[in-house]
Amino acid sequence: MNTILTTLNSKFIHSALSIRYLKAFCMDICDIDILEFTINQNIDYIAGEIYKGKPNIIGFSTYIWNKEETLRVCEILKLVKPDIKIILGGPEVSFDSVDVLKKYWFVDFVITGEGEIPFKELLIALYNGRCDFSEIMGLTYREGERIVENPPGKQIKDLDLIPSPYSKVDEGLEDKIVYYESSRGCPFNCQFCLSSTIKGVRYFSLNRVKEDLERLIDSRVRQVKFVDRTFNSNKKYAMEIMKFIMDKDPENMNFHFEVTAHLLDEDMLEFLEKAKPGLFQFEIGVQSTNERTIEAIGRTTDFDKLRKVCKRIKAYKNIHQHLDLIAGLPYEGYESFKRSFNDVYDIRPEKIQLGFLKLLKGSGLRRDKDKYGFKFLDIPPYEVLETDYIKYDEMLRLKGIEDLVEKFYNEEYFTNTISYLIKNKYDTAFDFFEDLLMFWESKGYHKISHSRNRLYEILWEFCIYRKFEDIDVINEVIKYDYLFSNPNSNIPKFITRIERDLIESNKHKILKDEVLLKDILPHYIDMATKKLIKKVHIESFRIDILRLVDNDYNSFSSVYDRRYILFEYKDRIFNRCSAYDITKYIKGSELVETD
Repeated sequence: MNTILTTLNSKFIHSALSIRYLKAFCMDICDIDILEFTINQNIDYIAGEIYKGKPNIIGFSTYIWNKEETLRVCEILKLVKPDIKIILGGPEVSFDSVDVLKKYWFVDFVITGEGEIPFKELLIALYNGRCDFSEIMGLTYREGERIVENPPGKQIKDLDLIPSPYSKVDEGLEDKIVYYESSRGCPFNCQFCLSSTIKGVRYFSLNRVKEDLERLIDSRVRQVKFVDRTFNSNKKYAMEIMKFIMDKDPENMNFHFEVTAHLLDEDMLEFLEKAKPGLFQFEIGVQSTNERTIEAIGRTTDFDKLRKVCKRIKAYKNIHQHLDLIAGLPYEGYESFKRSFNDVYDIRPEKIQLGFLKLLKGSGLRRDKDKYGFKFLDIPPYEVLETDYIKYDEMLRLKGIEDLVEKFYNEEYFTNTISYLIKNKYDTAFDFFEDLLMFWESKGYHKISHSRNRLYEILWEFCIYRKFEDIDVINEVIKYDYLFSNPNSNIPKFITRIERDLIESNKHKILKDEVLLKDILPHYIDMATKKLIKKVHIESFRIDILRLVDNDYNSFSSVYDRRYILFEYKDRIFNRCSAYDITKYIKGSELVETD
């Protein structure tokens, strides 16, 4: 019998962990083929590719982002090959398995909860031609016209009994985002999360984790995304894993962890300061700073400590921090969410991930949907539209703000311009994004897609529209942002430049200055100038731009001071560019006329 495990990932760059676990756990039973697709691919194509594999048994890993597409593929396969056995597993079918079989005639089995043991036992039964599945815990199946739901399966206490899903170097994972877990379960009980349904935390052994990570490093994946719900719940364990990664010192590779900031103590903070820039990335769930909301969702947090910890990590300039907020939570109205947003913005994380509450099957908030007046469509992704505390039009406004935060803040291409405008023109960051949204929608910009260059221009249009009196300073800040984030000299025409031709004609001579190279670029001192020119850009500014940035965007009396900035571009995930003030070298060379 031929068995295939498959799933529809949300993006091509992603890879599926669950089906690799199942294959590894059953490798002593049979050979299993893995096929991965994305939700953006044609349904007929996906069904056709699976059909060409001639499976007798096929298992689908099912999530909120792929359930509808998965079911369509299943129906096609069952129609053209009625004898195929179709198995669904995953969180999207684990909490209503009986209803799934009642509603979808083409599904034969649903595995609920942790899937390794029931999937293996089901395969053994099918391979041996058995029709009695009554002893397989965690399985829902058809028995003639009757649907049978067996009791829940048991958790695997010793996780090392599960063979590694990455047991060999896999060239097919190169440059992909790979999901990995070092533990299962969560010590907390957040009512919007399915981890609250799993009691306790179980860990893989450190040796097992290190072996897996070494193979992933050798496979040259782009990012290892740990799916542990609270990676740092065991401080000693977490630090040992991170120290192993630091010692391996992989190039152009990033490790993403979900951490609880208020659990990061002094020892761990001192340890994190030593991490190579860009090696680690933290996702930190804030969700809300409304104390009543936090209590209602069963969240354990200390925002004052979280703020201090995140600001300290921010000062290290070596770890990207992504802070999460959720709109639509109990007792969180529009004004309350505005305060939560501003509280998080004050930390200045690299990303503010503004999400919208999804009432996942099995979650506590879904059970309490009537208590809080949640209005939502009972189809994936089960996103809340309105509650007793926030109206639909306000949620729509937050959707628009979320889009602008993603475009203008999270991508980090407009960091200094946004910071300058918020600091000097608005009471709060939220006020800025509200105002930008009003302009954005009045121009119909929300209806079409925009290139990055066009976004710079739209931000400039907004400043002109608002008639900001210091528009010449804003021009210089936008120019600085553009050059810092875009390693080319093709600056958009709307940005005013000075001394362009003079700088370009003398660039070669400037970069031959041995004193400048020794002071600013000692690592390039032996590089041929014609090669060095490709790695840097020099630009003239009307203002002391670096001092303005260092002064937290507060203007000062001598801000208008001609400066020459050298941008050094780096092929890195983190710290993509460095900017140096080389004014004294240029003025000393008498290459330009000075004021």
